[in-house]
Amino acid sequence: MKSLILRTAAPPIVSLMVLFSIFVLLRGHNEPGGGFIGGLIAVAALSIYGIAFGVETVRRAIVFHPLAIAGAGLLLSTLSGFLSAIFHVPFMTGLWITPVVLGVEIPLSTVMSFDIGVYLVVVGAVTSIALSLEEREDS
Repeated sequence: MKSLILRTAAPPIVSLMVLFSIFVLLRGHNEPGGGFIGGLIAVAALSIYGIAFGVETVRRAIVFHPLAIAGAGLLLSTLSGFLSAIFHVPFMTGLWITPVVLGVEIPLSTVMSFDIGVYLVVVGAVTSIALSLEEREDS
């Protein structure tokens, strides 16, 4: 698309949407939201960016191949589930640790790592589909 208005407005809109998708991801295990919805918001942002600047610009912006992102997310989600087997509790049982970093306790959980994995799977898979559809329209 050759719209000057869209090309001017796209970067701040995309930045806000990605920031909001991370917000939805991080609050998801305590309130509505999570990895799936956050991932869809991030894909919508990448789609807007792709409409404004083209597929190649999006591919350069995300650095990694979308299917590699999806694979990393699937691996992270799977490892989050199997981590409970090490501690002899049922599969997908949530485990928490609270390491102290610079005097501040940071609660970490397998629930959160599972949500991050789902986020990456959604972003990678749907972005791959969207980019391939956009490339077909261009040719």
